[in-house]
Amino acid sequence: MIDEFLNPQKILETIPLKENMVACDLGCGSGGWAIPLAKMLKKGMVYAVDILDQAISVLNARIEREKIVNIKPILADVEKGVKIASNAVDFVLLSNILFESDDKESILRETKRLLKPEGIALIVDWKPDSSVGIKERAVSFDELRLLLDKFGFKVEKEFDAGKFHWAMLIKKI
Repeated sequence: MIDEFLNPQKILETIPLKENMVACDLGCGSGGWAIPLAKMLKKGMVYAVDILDQAISVLNARIEREKIVNIKPILADVEKGVKIASNAVDFVLLSNILFESDDKESILRETKRLLKPEGIALIVDWKPDSSVGIKERAVSFDELRLLLDKFGFKVEKEFDAGKFHWAMLIKKI
């Protein structure tokens, strides 16, 4: 059943990642994506950003328990900006963050700022027609494409990310 819901490891394996990349998980929660990502980027670094202190605390405990050395948790509001240098990240992950935001443009602006030229980002969010999730806040591919055009991103591919989620891989141009 969990595979039907959302399988970060399986999805990340479809993305062209190199083990020395610098990544940033915006809206990381307790590390459901950041931890498998850090394990894939053995020689890289993962910045794990969340607005909730409790999520960062849980992530810190998981990092310590699993002895993961390449995750740096950051408490920050993505919509207001993250203290990471511009053009410093190869890969940005946005999983289940856009549907929660009233300011999607700020999130995409920050994603573009963080990414190196030709950097890639993976967006995963609820399908608008999903039987679970918050339908009235779901973001459609069409809505997202308009925003991506505005910020100079190229859509590399779109795909299902489980029974209830869609995914889009984009590139900074």
